[in-house]
Amino acid sequence: MPNTREPSADAQPAGEPADTAHAAASSTSRPDPPRLPHARVFTALTALVLAVMAVLTALSVSTLGFFDPADAGGIVWYTVALWLLFVAAALLLRRVPRRAAIVLIVAGSAVLSGAALAGPPNTSTDSARYALDGMVANEGGSPYTYVPADDALAQFRTTWLFVPAVNDSDGHPQCPASPRIERSVSLPSFQVICTVVNRPQVHTIYPPGAELYFAGVRFWVPATAEYWPFQLTGALISVGISIVLVLALLRRRMDARWAALWAFSPFVATEAVTNSHVDALAALLLLLATLFVARGSPPLATREPGAIAPTAAASRASTARTIVGGVFLGLSIAVKLVPVIGAPALLRRHPLKVAIPAILTFAALYVPYVLATGIAVIGFLPGYLAEEGYDDGSRFALLSIVAPGPVSIVLAGILLLVTAVLVWRRTDPENPWLGQVVMIGTTMLIVTPHYSWYALLLVPFVVLSRRWEWMAVPAALTAQLLVPTLAVARVSFALAIVVVLAGLAYRTYYRRVYRT
Repeated sequence: MPNTREPSADAQPAGEPADTAHAAASSTSRPDPPRLPHARVFTALTALVLAVMAVLTALSVSTLGFFDPADAGGIVWYTVALWLLFVAAALLLRRVPRRAAIVLIVAGSAVLSGAALAGPPNTSTDSARYALDGMVANEGGSPYTYVPADDALAQFRTTWLFVPAVNDSDGHPQCPASPRIERSVSLPSFQVICTVVNRPQVHTIYPPGAELYFAGVRFWVPATAEYWPFQLTGALISVGISIVLVLALLRRRMDARWAALWAFSPFVATEAVTNSHVDALAALLLLLATLFVARGSPPLATREPGAIAPTAAASRASTARTIVGGVFLGLSIAVKLVPVIGAPALLRRHPLKVAIPAILTFAALYVPYVLATGIAVIGFLPGYLAEEGYDDGSRFALLSIVAPGPVSIVLAGILLLVTAVLVWRRTDPENPWLGQVVMIGTTMLIVTPHYSWYALLLVPFVVLSRRWEWMAVPAALTAQLLVPTLAVARVSFALAIVVVLAGLAYRTYYRRVYRT
């Protein structure tokens, strides 16, 4: 007869398959087991690993310079080392007493975020565009009206955004040789300009929610402030998400040590802090939306026969939380659009109470810009989709193997629609984390975006669902960003699928053995 005794929380392996309210309660209703004789040793070892990670993070940011695909060796080896140390720290933390672990999670998140501030962005210049958009908005302009190279924005051409050109021996202006700097021409004067703002000839792609964020960050600093305002804000957001995850896990009587998957992640430190992508803000807002909607769902007991119905006050509070969740969902989508894939998991029980506030919030942010600039508010979005290969199907690294060309677009649409319907139908409204992981993670594996930071949306829900195997998705995205070849993309995404399926198989086996 199989052993039905559930091991203690500290004795469970890192892939603990516990899920649903039963597992959450069973893993934390037990008191923390007596401290192991070596608890202090594990605490010290975890702190040491985090210290090494902080040093490597600071070195990689401050010494390697901007990413050059032709010479990516250094950053690749730093990244591999940091991911290995991340795995070691997460495993060691499972042997650290809970209270000490929480301190390490918050402190580790702060230290790693601080280390990620050691230098300018190293794989993306997106925050330079953020800065320009914010400065334009703070001067009363619309970032959707002019492209960065337009002479109408000449007053914003600070020397760190627009590097002065240098004449060569023939008197021709040349830009400094750097992968961070792009050569372009101003409009309509057609003078050579050298800029760190990417795509200077096209309008901004960012939605109004992001533009308000850009303006807010740049409002407090002078035009000469370079990358650090967005990096510092990204660090605060990253640490804030760590704290929110710890509190959410504790509230639901789950092991707070799972928050280390966000707090210790080198992927988070790189993309949320060093490169300060606005996706971190979108992830925070989507996380808050999910937590509020989940709290707006009445407890299971109220749905059981003979259970006492919730009071009118409790029902009103539940409705209010659901509506607030919808507002946060609308804000998240207005920041990056991509978080719309988080909606299906939140629409199971009260779809209108979530959808209507989300739509109204989204519209409220868009309407002023539409009135000011009209259709230009769409920005570079159509051009971006074409540039990335989504118009002809070439961007779908895996689907293009079996369905090359435009057929892959149809196949991707079908797969995404089926996934969304299944997530909507099968998600537990009180525990929507797994639905979020499946929807966001599957979308990444289907559309295989070139930019790894899109997966920042995924990591918080990996934490709450405790589906550690889905961390293979941001790892795959990082691999194909640093080695941007189709072969690497296909291999890395295929391996991610294998890891996810292996995690599912292990979890299924575990349930059968322990009858959980």
